[in-house]
Amino acid sequence: MIMDRIAGAPISWGVCEVPGWGHQLTPHRVLTEMGELGLAATEFGPDGFLPDEPGKKAELLRSYGLRAVGGFVPTVVHDPDRDPLPVIDAALDGFVAAGAGTLVLAATTGLDGYDERPALDDAGWATLFANLDRITERCAGRGVSLALHPHMGTIVERREEVDRVLEGSEVPLCLDTGHLLAGGTDPVDLARQVPERIAHTHLKDVDDALAARVRAGELPYYDAVCAGMYRPLGEGDVDIAEIVRILEASGYAGWYVMEQDTVLTGEPEDEGPLADVRAGVRFLGGVDAALAAH
Repeated sequence: MIMDRIAGAPISWGVCEVPGWGHQLTPHRVLTEMGELGLAATEFGPDGFLPDEPGKKAELLRSYGLRAVGGFVPTVVHDPDRDPLPVIDAALDGFVAAGAGTLVLAATTGLDGYDERPALDDAGWATLFANLDRITERCAGRGVSLALHPHMGTIVERREEVDRVLEGSEVPLCLDTGHLLAGGTDPVDLARQVPERIAHTHLKDVDDALAARVRAGELPYYDAVCAGMYRPLGEGDVDIAEIVRILEASGYAGWYVMEQDTVLTGEPEDEGPLADVRAGVRFLGGVDAALAAH
C-alpha cells in the first residue's frame, strides 16, 4: 500500500525558490488545501515559505495536521571556493526540528534560474564528489538521509551526468520522474536499473513533446513549465504506474512526493492548482488499488 506514503510539495501550488517564478500563494492556502486532499505530509518548500526558525517551522506544519518528509536544498557543490556545509547545516536545523528524514540536494550552478549551466571539468567533478561525501556524513550525523536530485539547469541534468554520479559516488538519488525525462533519462529504465540507489521519489508527469524542445535548446525550461510541460499524474508521457510498481517490487519504503511544477500569474479565482493535485491523488489511488489486487 502506498497511499500512506504520498506527500505534497508547495511547488505544485507554484511556490518556488527561483526569483520571479510567478505569484506565490500563502502557506495558509497551500497547507490548508493539502489537508483537504487528505495528505499527511509535505516537503518544506523554498526558504521563506515556512518560518525560518526551526521550531516555528515544525509547529506551523503540526498546526495544519502535516508532518515534514524532507525538503529541496539547492546548493553549489562543484566550486572549490564555496563551502556548502554552512547552507547544509542551516537547513538541517529545520529538518531535525520537524522530524524530516530526507534532504533533497540539487547541485546548482550558482546562477539564478535553470536556463543556463556550465560544463564541469574533471577537477569540478572531483570537488562535487568530495562535497557529496562531506554532506552525506554531515546529514547522517543529524539523523537525516541525503538524496541527490538530478534537475534541469543544474550540474546533474543529462543521462551522462546521472551515470557519472552513479559510477563515481555512492550517494542515493531522488528519482524525479519529470526532471529526469526532461533531461533525457528514461525514469522507468533508471528505476529498473538501479532501484537500490533510489532513496526518495518525486512524481511528475510530463508532456514529452515540450520536454524534447527543452532538451534541444529550443525552449527555455521556465517557458516550458508555463506552457504546461508538467501534466496531472496519469495525463502525460511518464509511466508513473510502472515506476511505482518497480520501486515497490524492489522493497522501496520511501515517500512518493507529488510534484507538478506550475507557474501562477496571480491568485486563482477558482480551485487553481488544487484541481490538478486532486487528480494526482485520485490517480495514485488507482495505482495503489492495482498493486493491492496483484
